[in-house]
Amino acid sequence: MGPAYFVLAIMGCGDGATMCEQVAREATLYRSETACLAETEAVLIRESDRPYPLLMAECQRIAPQIASFWENSEG
Repeated sequence: MGPAYFVLAIMGCGDGATMCEQVAREATLYRSETACLAETEAVLIRESDRPYPLLMAECQRIAPQIASFWENSEG
């Protein structure tokens, strides 16, 4: 198994964490799930103005090919 890459998705949810939908995705590419998880609190604070009763952050694994495209398309 090769390297793993993760992106941090912001999910907006109704009361009781129901009917969640992705409302944003951070531009940062994380090289481990641990690094991604470490950023969730800061991202949720930064995104707290979104009009949902509940926000959640979810680290999503992406394929190395997508990660390569992602890195090459920035900057």
